[in-house]
Amino acid sequence: FATILAVVAGLTLASSTSVAHDLYNSVFRNGQATDREEIRVAKITAFILGGIAIVLAIPAQNLNIAFLVALAFAVAASANLPAIIYNMFWRRFNTRGAVWSIYGGLISSLGLVFFSPVMSGKGVDAVTGKSLSLFPASVDFSWFPLENPAIVSVPIAFFLGWLGTVTTRDREAVMEFDELEVRSLTGAGAEEAISH
Repeated sequence: FATILAVVAGLTLASSTSVAHDLYNSVFRNGQATDREEIRVAKITAFILGGIAIVLAIPAQNLNIAFLVALAFAVAASANLPAIIYNMFWRRFNTRGAVWSIYGGLISSLGLVFFSPVMSGKGVDAVTGKSLSLFPASVDFSWFPLENPAIVSVPIAFFLGWLGTVTTRDREAVMEFDELEVRSLTGAGAEEAISH
């Protein structure tokens, strides 16, 4: 229980401060927000995100936590892994390829989860009589046979990242790759931290 509580607290803190500092201060206030305003926005954001998390967790309370963690990793890997790998190793990789791979991986993984036995069609538990899916046992709209979408959604995201890149001519991406490679390996040109 303590581990789960620590993870939830850390995620809530990270997301609320990110919204307050990166979104509210940098985007909406152009860096002119006071510390007091940022703290107020962070508190409101933490309250809203906590409410959303509770509403989303209620239907999933009977599911195996290890399975839910694996599902979250699958969705995160589908959205992030192709963009990270391409960005580190492919000189021509550009913004369009990154956007296509990130959104393609996210949408495909969430879509496959929605139409998988996790959501409907898994049947009932022989002991408790409860549905093994999120929806009642009488509802069955699943057509994707796997419970974890990563084996399909990660290759889709890799393909979309490749397709988005090769259908765009971006000569600046190659020059930026060389510069970013030197900066990432040496730290040269790194900016100093801003005051908070």
